[in-house]
Amino acid sequence: MLRPVLRTQRTAVTPQNGTEGTTQSTAQTLRPYPWLPASCRVARWPCPAPLALSSPVPAACGWLQLWEFFFSSRKLKHFLLQPQPMLAERVLQSRGFLFCSGEVPLSTLQLSPPVLCCIRRCCAAGPDRSQRAAGFGGARSSVAASHVQVGGGQLCSACSCAVPVAVLCLRLSHALPAAEGRAAVTAVLLVQAMQSTPNYLWSTDDLLGQGATACVYKARSKKSGELVAVKVFNKASYLRPQEVQMREFEMLRKLNHENIVKLFAVEETGSSKQKVLVMEYCSSGSLLSVLEDPANAFGLAEPEFLVVLQCVVAGMNHLRENGVVHRDIKPGNIMRLVGEDGQSIYKLTDFGAARELEDDEKFVSVYGTEEYLHPDMYERAVLRKPQQKAYGVTVDLWSIGVTFYHAATGRLPFVPFGGPRRNKETMYKITTEKPPGAIAGVQRQENGSIEWSYELPLTCQLSVGLKDQLVPILANILEADQEKCWGFDQFFAETNDILHRIVVDVFSLQQASSHRIYIHSYNTTSKFLDAVFKQTDIVPHHQEYFFEGHPYELDPNLQAHNFCRTARHNPLTLLSCAEQPEDVVGLRYRDPALDFPKFVSKVDVVADCSAAKSAVGAVHQALRIAQELRRCQELTVRGLHWVIGNLRSECSRVLEQRRGVHAVLSGLQLMEGKTRGLYEAVPGGSALPALKDVAAVKMRLQRVAEELSQCSHSIFDFQGALDGMVSELVQHGQQAHEDKSIQQIECCLEKMQLIYKQFRKARTCPALGYNEEQIHKLDKVNLGHLARKVLLIFQEQCAQQYQEALALHGSRVRKVCEIKKHLKRLSNHISTCSVEASECQDCLQLALDKFLHTVVPEKHSLALVPAVPLPVPLSQTCQEMALQMQELLEQMKSVTCDLQFNNGIIERLSRAAPAPGV
Repeated sequence: MLRPVLRTQRTAVTPQNGTEGTTQSTAQTLRPYPWLPASCRVARWPCPAPLALSSPVPAACGWLQLWEFFFSSRKLKHFLLQPQPMLAERVLQSRGFLFCSGEVPLSTLQLSPPVLCCIRRCCAAGPDRSQRAAGFGGARSSVAASHVQVGGGQLCSACSCAVPVAVLCLRLSHALPAAEGRAAVTAVLLVQAMQSTPNYLWSTDDLLGQGATACVYKARSKKSGELVAVKVFNKASYLRPQEVQMREFEMLRKLNHENIVKLFAVEETGSSKQKVLVMEYCSSGSLLSVLEDPANAFGLAEPEFLVVLQCVVAGMNHLRENGVVHRDIKPGNIMRLVGEDGQSIYKLTDFGAARELEDDEKFVSVYGTEEYLHPDMYERAVLRKPQQKAYGVTVDLWSIGVTFYHAATGRLPFVPFGGPRRNKETMYKITTEKPPGAIAGVQRQENGSIEWSYELPLTCQLSVGLKDQLVPILANILEADQEKCWGFDQFFAETNDILHRIVVDVFSLQQASSHRIYIHSYNTTSKFLDAVFKQTDIVPHHQEYFFEGHPYELDPNLQAHNFCRTARHNPLTLLSCAEQPEDVVGLRYRDPALDFPKFVSKVDVVADCSAAKSAVGAVHQALRIAQELRRCQELTVRGLHWVIGNLRSECSRVLEQRRGVHAVLSGLQLMEGKTRGLYEAVPGGSALPALKDVAAVKMRLQRVAEELSQCSHSIFDFQGALDGMVSELVQHGQQAHEDKSIQQIECCLEKMQLIYKQFRKARTCPALGYNEEQIHKLDKVNLGHLARKVLLIFQEQCAQQYQEALALHGSRVRKVCEIKKHLKRLSNHISTCSVEASECQDCLQLALDKFLHTVVPEKHSLALVPAVPLPVPLSQTCQEMALQMQELLEQMKSVTCDLQFNNGIIERLSRAAPAPGV
């Protein structure tokens, strides 16, 4: 840093206000630092240290050399100190003090009594610990202070200068040794500029925002202490016509809606009589400040975006109901407030450009912010091209479309090479030559072609279901031709259609992909299944659902508001029962490495701050993707657990079905044996045909028994395979629980945010000292190292593990689907065996009936012929056969009852269990 040239002379200072003695001080003429703005004004005072103030000092005050300059407009952020500016600046930042020396008139500053007391206390106490550590120890001071209220024409008792506001003059005398080439810092002052109206008070340091005609500050009510926002108009605002000046007051008085900032009062400042609007204070900043947060570098999360959509649409609807066109819709004019329930509330503000205008009326004046301006207004206001076009209320729709796109993606929709502010002609070309249906256009190379986009980018956090609803709205309001652009009625109809839908979260197990289905509450199951088919390509009759571990059946006439309540972490799990299961899709995402900036070695506080912001935003995105990959893995594991549990129940059901058929089969085999015994006991060859029929039944029963045995073995194999998969899933869950990759990314992100915070602070400084520059370089090196570490963790742990888990999931799903198909076939096969057993029973029954009609009548006919006595053995045989037949008939009745009972069980088991709560 260049040293100023010092010229020293001896000057006597006469004590005032009762201070005894005479003190010698050194007057120096200091050459300004090379990095000072050329517009700095200088007033000469015979005191060695410069002082920076945020308001002019009368030229008659010629006691101290003053360098007066501004940073970020009216907010003073940096003080010039000599001879150790960087050391003193660090003390200043840590203590909030201003270093100066000599007799110091602080004119044109309104100091509140607490500030005055603080100044007196600090001066009387002498150097504190931080000053002594900086080399200012051993000082003794005698302080005389006067706080004089003066008006126009009155003179300050210290400098005999007429000043219009309160003046604080401090006469300080310190015996600090000054090293060669250095001036001693001999006092510490705390300065705060205050302004007020009759009912409200604010500090000019509490700046909330500023525009071309006014600044907005955070203020308090003098009566209640309630926080409010005050809009103070500057001199430029009074150059506007009186009608324009009064328009904002009238607009705010006319409007009354929860999504429009409320006007409490219109007052004037006490001294300058400037108009002040007292409005509702929104403590959470604006939508622009939300989007400037690196966490939202790629757009808002879906729930927050829906809140923005709802609030802006409601606020705009109130404007149109009152015939008002805003003409300056942008994120900076949408304020955010957090309600008692933690929900965000967004409110429209800044009605300086608003005016009354009906749907069929036009206006010719141009207002707005160029990135959000309608192309016709852009041509006239920005390109300065003469044209006689009149504009309608639809110009607000263009601004709303740009604002919604910005909120959804974190960036502007139309971007020429070099940015909208540098390449204005190309910006106008993009917006006017946009093809129908396109919602964005970007020029990546100088003089290159425009890349048109017809859908929201992959980095956007909105779901496919919401994108499908939002894109047509954006395409039709981002229309340069006012004749083709939608009107507000259609805009309100389409946006409210989105806002009145309910969301059903669905996770496709085979595809390993999440979906959000936006559907009206009165829509039925068929409409829902069609919406799922649109996103998953799974036809409605192949869709099976699980919820909370159980199969979930959807009645065709069930309305959506009666569906189970789902969430992203607890969705409906979709399983396709198609013969050819769908391929695994997984989560689609853009590689975060493509969004990380490149760091250069050159120190540039502005460029470095921008690069740090981009890096932190990319890490936020990488963290979100990693969390989504983890969530997807958890849902696949949980869904497989549910399906496997259902398949195990299905195995048990099929086994029970097989046991029932086997029990019937055992009874039929017993019946077949006894029937065959009856026919074998009949003498002669009359029973041979019947014996052949019984033998055929025996063969059929043996075949059914073999098939049932094979079914049993298959089911046991399936149960073993399912148990093995469950063990693998449990092991996978333990590994996922032990994985700390997300925690590591969060730790790196926290460190990067601290560095970004330091870079933001350094950006406000005009230059860095040597030590600060070295620290800045080290921080930048550390930032790059952390960014590379995050990428390494994401690629080698998160993404790689996800791909491996996805491959395993694909094989498991295929195996599960095969088992499901086989179980279905086995169940059908067992049902076929049951039918076969029933047919065998019918055959046996027929054989018995035939036996009753042939053998028993023969016995009775023989008994009617007494002339031919039968041998005793035959009579005994007939009696035995009759008894056996009676016994067999009783067993047949018992088996028939058992068979009917088992068939009822089989039929009940064949039916799917209904879902709970349906």
